[in-house]
Amino acid sequence: MLRRPLSAVLLVLACLLVPLGALSTWAKYEIQDADQYVATMAPLASDPDVRDAVAGAVTDSVMKEIDVGPLRGTVESFVRDAVRSFTRTEAFKTAWTAANRAAHEAVQDALSDPDGGAVSIDLAPITERVKRQLAADGVPFAGSIPVTHTEVRLMESSDLGPFGKGFHMLQVAGLWLPVAAVLLAAAGILLAVHRRRAVIRTALGAALGGAVLAVAIMVGRGLTLDDLPKDVSRAAAGAVYDALTLTLSVAGWVILAVGLGVALAAWLLRRRKSPAPPSSSSNAGRAETAD
Repeated sequence: MLRRPLSAVLLVLACLLVPLGALSTWAKYEIQDADQYVATMAPLASDPDVRDAVAGAVTDSVMKEIDVGPLRGTVESFVRDAVRSFTRTEAFKTAWTAANRAAHEAVQDALSDPDGGAVSIDLAPITERVKRQLAADGVPFAGSIPVTHTEVRLMESSDLGPFGKGFHMLQVAGLWLPVAAVLLAAAGILLAVHRRRAVIRTALGAALGGAVLAVAIMVGRGLTLDDLPKDVSRAAAGAVYDALTLTLSVAGWVILAVGLGVALAAWLLRRRKSPAPPSSSSNAGRAETAD
């Protein structure tokens, strides 16, 4: 009879598609969508590690372009303090949002192609604002600072771990994968000989898929940060990784919790509806009647 093996195949496929469905939804609606990507990255403007990375990149870029001789240490200190001060303003948050919107295409390329290059943020608008502030404060040679494309590199495409493989395919799939998972699960349960048992096994399989997804994100974080070049801020890259994968990580834990909850509810319902074994007193009564 094909009913039992067909049900099993459908349910296994549904469980396998659970983590892939979460990945495809995240890739399509959080990373590919420019507005959602910018909204995801916006809170990083308040992250101290990101602000330090920006201050370091802008300061190093400015100091490479000017020659102040014996005043170098003093001027560098002024520049760094000015940049750090600027990163605490609303103007910096606006510039950060604009820079991330401009960098969105580079992020797409990096995630879709292992050879797509680096994920960088152009800080030229920030350099311009810092130059004005330094000039207003009377810092020597501030007016001669050239405003070039100052980039802070966050990560390399080759260091993006498992998310750089098949990413474009996941974006194309979008919601089709989670929808397919639901349909396959429903079909498998309907075909099952013991449906309540099938529900329990499917829920446990989905929970396992959610756990695998959550663990993969944590492992991917470590692999990504371990492979970073020395000139890339590990702390800032970690903050970016966490921001990009937060929704995906939460989805993994939610799938795990819901799967375990459904499995437990189905198991308890099964126990509740199971016929109780006859008691010893009723057995004794039937024995006396028989005598």
